[in-house]
Amino acid sequence: MKTGTAIVRAEGEGERLRFLGGGLLTMKATAAQTDGAFLLFEDRMAEGKSTPLHTHANEDETLYVLEGELLVHIDGVDHAVGPHGVAVALRGVPHAFLVTSPTARVLTLQTPGSAEAFYRGASEPAGEDDDGSGPIDLDRVRESAQRSGGMQLLGPPPFHGS
Repeated sequence: MKTGTAIVRAEGEGERLRFLGGGLLTMKATAAQTDGAFLLFEDRMAEGKSTPLHTHANEDETLYVLEGELLVHIDGVDHAVGPHGVAVALRGVPHAFLVTSPTARVLTLQTPGSAEAFYRGASEPAGEDDDGSGPIDLDRVRESAQRSGGMQLLGPPPFHGS
């Protein structure tokens, strides 16, 4: 169900969630707001944050780096992606990323928006001063992936020393 005819968010606006896999998510356009067409969020992360190797069964994932640098592993190949660079992992393709700069700010687009339940299940509401730091709860991330059904965790991050 659409909640309106337009979605407009300024910098810093949108629901903020502390992702328990590391980082601060700001929801820019939710699946409900886009009638399920896509999910768009900004992710602020610190150096060393990485994702396990995983796939999305139902979503294509686009990472657009606003600030900082990522090492993105897609289908067995590592790619350095810096400011204004983009990486796309199509559904079913194994991928992961590692933040290699002191901080990173990434705009993530998932199409369609069906993975939102995973992010909500692996997050907690963030307060005004919350920067997304804190303990990582990989058990909760795994449980949320299993409950959401569309994400499959394949193994640890494929990066040396992560």
